[in-house]
Amino acid sequence: MTPKTMVSPPPFQILGAPHAHDDAEFAMRVVKTLREHGIRVWYAPHEILGAQQWHDEIGSALVRCDWFVVLLSPRSVQSKWVKLELLYALTSKRKLNQLVTENRVSGWDDPRMPTIVGLRRRGYTPEAIQLFAERIGVTKSDSWIDYSTLDGCLREDLENKAHRGMAVLDPVKLVLTNWAEVFGSDGYTEDCTQPALPHSTIAEGQTPPPDRVFKIGKDVWIEREDFEEVPPKGYKRLFPGNVVRLKGGYVIECTGCAKDAEGKVTEVHAKVIPGTKSGTPGADSVKAKAAITWVGNADGVSAEVRLYDRLFTDPQPDAGGKNFLDALNPDSLKVVTAVVEPSLAAAKPDQKFQFERHGYFVADRADHGVGGKVVFNRVTGLKDRWN
Repeated sequence: MTPKTMVSPPPFQILGAPHAHDDAEFAMRVVKTLREHGIRVWYAPHEILGAQQWHDEIGSALVRCDWFVVLLSPRSVQSKWVKLELLYALTSKRKLNQLVTENRVSGWDDPRMPTIVGLRRRGYTPEAIQLFAERIGVTKSDSWIDYSTLDGCLREDLENKAHRGMAVLDPVKLVLTNWAEVFGSDGYTEDCTQPALPHSTIAEGQTPPPDRVFKIGKDVWIEREDFEEVPPKGYKRLFPGNVVRLKGGYVIECTGCAKDAEGKVTEVHAKVIPGTKSGTPGADSVKAKAAITWVGNADGVSAEVRLYDRLFTDPQPDAGGKNFLDALNPDSLKVVTAVVEPSLAAAKPDQKFQFERHGYFVADRADHGVGGKVVFNRVTGLKDRWN
């Protein structure tokens, strides 16, 4: 619309300021607006009822009150809803801008930021955010929503959609010392398979995705926490003499470990039990009390995994005049070098997965694949760790 055709609303035309047009045109505009709102107004041209008289008798009354509220029927009502307040987060644009300008975060799309670009890069899906909005509703009274509600909506959305995969975030090498004795060569490898989605999550009539395929050999990577030389009470994973299953692979019996000069475990040693591979007739011939995740050294891929957590340690970091900078969580980002199975290394940017045992992760939409890098962001764990 060009300036020549723009018409300012009548409420701005009658508030005591000189009008750009004559009184007759002024009156016509007010009357036309009232009639458009269903209000019957009698109007006599200024030749019969002088313009000044019309302004004095009607226009002055309109000037003295909010005619739009007084005259319209039914009355227009404006409702004001309070803004969304999340625990462990900020929604003030001024304070979020301070975090960006002071380099407390990497930018507006930092996955810890409660911005659209930040949530998208973190891995939150549109469906999860919509479900979150439906569940919390709207209110006229001040209230705080726990961040775990948003995480719960994401888990619900991804449970039946995110393909599974195994990743070792704190790797230590597991050496199967009798591998050559059982299979004839240290370099021998076998394919193992696991479903991309659990069968329980596949709807009736839906075609399941292809199984994941990965290799097992003499050396595999396991989580450091899956071995204890002296196990605490109730510990069921690897310790000397205990039997566990490598998920999707063989049952193994732990025999010990190797350490460096400082006493840190550098290798875990175990023997493979022949004929116990998952999916074979002898799979249940040996009972194992636990199954642990692993990645084969033969086809495992090194990956940068960014473990994001809540940005603040205080549920209400700026309430009561507090300095929100004092509540910044020093552990809101940890970067680790992990080993992931081949299906995860082939991910496309922004593709979501469930790392078995660890939680939901997304291939970083900015850095994954750049220069051949494999980069994942943790979206949320399998369960809430803060409540």
